[in-house]
Amino acid sequence: MSLPTVGFVSLGCPKALVDSERILTQLRAEGYGISASYEEADLVVVNTCGFIDEAVEESLEAIGEALAENGKVIVTGCLGAKTSEQGGSLVAQVHPKVLAVTGPHATAEVMQAIHQHLPKPHDPFMDLVPEQGIRLTPDHYAYLKISEGCNHRCSFCIIPSMRGDLVSRPVGEVMREAEALVKAGVKEILVVSQDTSAYGVDLKYRTDFVDGRPVRTRMTELVQELAKLDVWIRLHYVYPYPHVDEVLPLMAEGKVLPYLDVPFQHAHPDVLKRMKRPASGEKNLERIQRWREICPDLTIRSSFIAGFPGETDAEHQYLLDFLTEAQIDRLGCFVYSPVDGAGANALAGQLPDEVRQARQAEVMAHQAPISAMRQARWIGRRVRVLIDGVDSEDGCLIARTMGDAPDIDGIVRVRPDPNSRHSVTVETGQFCMADIVDSQDYDLEAVYVSS
Repeated sequence: MSLPTVGFVSLGCPKALVDSERILTQLRAEGYGISASYEEADLVVVNTCGFIDEAVEESLEAIGEALAENGKVIVTGCLGAKTSEQGGSLVAQVHPKVLAVTGPHATAEVMQAIHQHLPKPHDPFMDLVPEQGIRLTPDHYAYLKISEGCNHRCSFCIIPSMRGDLVSRPVGEVMREAEALVKAGVKEILVVSQDTSAYGVDLKYRTDFVDGRPVRTRMTELVQELAKLDVWIRLHYVYPYPHVDEVLPLMAEGKVLPYLDVPFQHAHPDVLKRMKRPASGEKNLERIQRWREICPDLTIRSSFIAGFPGETDAEHQYLLDFLTEAQIDRLGCFVYSPVDGAGANALAGQLPDEVRQARQAEVMAHQAPISAMRQARWIGRRVRVLIDGVDSEDGCLIARTMGDAPDIDGIVRVRPDPNSRHSVTVETGQFCMADIVDSQDYDLEAVYVSS
C-alpha cells in the first residue's frame, strides 16, 4: 500500500521557510510521503508570501499552477491572511477551487485540512523523522526562528495584520532546537524573527531553563547560550535598540559572527516618524560608530526604502549623507511600493513612480563605491570560510566569509594555489582557510590554504 503523498511549494522569507519546515516535519512524523512533483502528489500545499505586490502575484501564480497540475491545493502563509475588497479571502476569491486557506504559522490548521482531504496513514512511525525535523536548507546551515509576529506598526508594512503581535518562544525550547541542529551536523545557525531585538518582551523576559539552568528569555541571554554551541551564529532582523550593544563583545571575542542585519529603512528623523519606525537617524549613526568601536570587524547589512511618501529632496540627500557616514557593508534599497492595507497609502506627498525609481538608483549608485571599499578591506587577509558548493563551470569552491549570509550577500570563489603541491581536500559543508586576493562589487576571490 503506497503512502498518501503531499507536494509542497514554499515561497517568501526565511520565517515562512521555517513554517514550511514545521509542516513538513509534522507530515513525516505522521507517515505521509513528500513528493517533489505535482504528478506524484495526492495534494499540494502552497506556503505563500503576501508582503508586496510582486510577492502576491508570484504566490497567486504558484497556486494557479498547482491547481492546474494537481487539482488539490491547500494554501497557507501570509497571503492566506489577506482579505479581498469584499472582505473575504483574497486567495479564495482568485482561486475558488482551493481546498482550504490558512494564515501564517498555522501548522495545526494546515494539518487539519490535510487530514480532511487526505487521511493520514495508519500507525505511522516517529523514527521516520530525524530529531532536527525536515529542513529545506542544505545540511550545513539552518534558520532558527525565535518568535512570531511584531509589535511595531510601521506604516509601510502589513505583516502584523497577517502574523499578529510578537509571540516569543521560551529560550529553553529555542535552545533545544538549536542543539538538535548542531547534533545533526549544522555548522551555521541563522537566527530569524520579525524583530530579533524584541525577543522576550511579550514574556516580560520570563526565566526558562536550559540544561537545568535558569536563563531569561531575552535576546542577550539567548545569544550568550547560542555562542556556547561552537558553530557560526548569525543574527538577522536586529532592530537598533540600545541593548544590542550587549552582544557586540561576543562578536569581538569570536563567539558569535560579527554580523548584524539591521533594517534601518531610512535615516531622516521625519521620514522615520512617518514610517512609524522605532529609532531616529542620528541615534542610528551613533550606534553604528559605537558597534564598530567594540568590534572593528563588524559587517552590517541593511535595507532602505527610496521615495517614501512626503520624502523631500533634502530628506533624500540626508539619507545619502548618512550612507557616507555609516559605511554600510551590504545594502539593499527598495523603491517604495504601496501595499494594500498599509497606513502609508493615506500619507500626503505620494511621489511619482519615476521619482521613486530615480532615487532608488541614486542610492545604489552612491553606495557602490562604499561597498567596493568595504569589500577591498578583505584583500590580503587569511580568513576562515564555509564551503557551500562547487562551481560546475570552472570547478572552484563557492564559499562564504563570516560577513556573508547565504543567498543575500556575496560569495568567495576559492581556487587552488598554483604554487602549492597540496590538493584541495575540503568538501561542501566544511570550513577551510583561504587567502583573499581580490574583490569585486559583491564577491571575493581567494586561494585555498588548508582545511
